[in-house]
Amino acid sequence: MPSLLEEFMSRPGRPSRFWETFAVVIVKPLSWLLVKKDWRKGELIPKTGGIIIATNHLSWTDPVLLSHFLYNNGRWPIILAKAALFRVPLLKVAVRSLLAIPVDRGTSEAARSLEISEQRLRDGGVILFYPEGTVTRDPGLWPMVGKTGAARLALQTGATVIPVAHWGAHELLPYGEKKPRLFPRKTFSVRVGPPVDLSKYKGQPLRGSVLHEATADIMAAITVQLAEIRGEKAPETPYDPARR
Repeated sequence: MPSLLEEFMSRPGRPSRFWETFAVVIVKPLSWLLVKKDWRKGELIPKTGGIIIATNHLSWTDPVLLSHFLYNNGRWPIILAKAALFRVPLLKVAVRSLLAIPVDRGTSEAARSLEISEQRLRDGGVILFYPEGTVTRDPGLWPMVGKTGAARLALQTGATVIPVAHWGAHELLPYGEKKPRLFPRKTFSVRVGPPVDLSKYKGQPLRGSVLHEATADIMAAITVQLAEIRGEKAPETPYDPARR
């Protein structure tokens, strides 16, 4: 009966009202408690239609904090999560009900996450995408060279890519640590940029060179916003872990 009720209450691009309310009741108070907010240019996020939010990755906490930001700007974030979470009893029910998409990197099922993402975009959903694929390994915490998934998804669907940069989640929970640094209270800063112009790639075959160039454009747009937050000049060449 609950599954039938949820299906009846489902909305394109959003979970059922029950699960959305459940998540909001937990995440919003937790977010307000943990960090101060410095959110700017949220009005640049389209209020309707399928979009890709391409962002940098600094901490295991930033998906939750960014979800609060996106929700407050009228959009429900669909997160690509590690497939292992979908095998945990009880938790798997929640993540599936909240429309999270399993990602099983390094397996033959890895492409399936992009197929599901494409369908969610066509349903009018908002995909929260980390093109780097993992928390940045750049020593200065700047965005690294990105993987091509976000660019491929955008060029296949025509979905708008909105670059979003954030700063501060790493101070709350640095990568590799399990205990958050709660005091003093950290500031979580977010900046939204204009849509990434990928028009020059329209109609071109989705070969490696095209996808890498489009990905570089997306990462550059994120980096511009992060440089604005930090008030610093970004490195001219992004960090590439494959060449280290």
